Amino acid sequence: MPQLSLHTPIGDITISEEAGTIVAVDWGWGRDQTATPLLSRASEQLHAYFDGELTEFSLTLAPRGTSYQKRVWQALCAIPYGETRSYGQLAAIAGGSPRSVGGANGANRIPIIIPCHRVVGSAGMGGYSGGEGLATKRFLLQLETRT
Repeated sequence: MPQLSLHTPIGDITISEEAGTIVAVDWGWGRDQTATPLLSRASEQLHAYFDGELTEFSLTLAPRGTSYQKRVWQALCAIPYGETRSYGQLAAIAGGSPRSVGGANGANRIPIIIPCHRVVGSAGMGGYSGGEGLATKRFLLQLETRT
């Protein structure tokens, strides 16, 4: 599986490609580095995102998950840049409960590009499983409100 890593303000991340689609964004530096056209485009878009120059990704994604998780992830992609939605609001769109939306968010293998950081709890931030947890989520939300 081709992978390409990059340095970002939230730490090193590695993008993975399979069959011409992005299947994962993981924290840390990958062992193998292969600059395919898709991974290079993804890297460029992520750099532009972190520089405040890109508000919407245009990449071919193939997230692996249940049909419910995919509905939640599709709803996440509809949240505009710089905005948030509550777990309850997403549950009203995708079905299920706020807790099941949280579970689907936690299973998202393509964070940042599928913006699970844009979902907050009704009484606060909620959780975040990527990078440094809530510090990473706060950084991403602040990045999007600065631009």
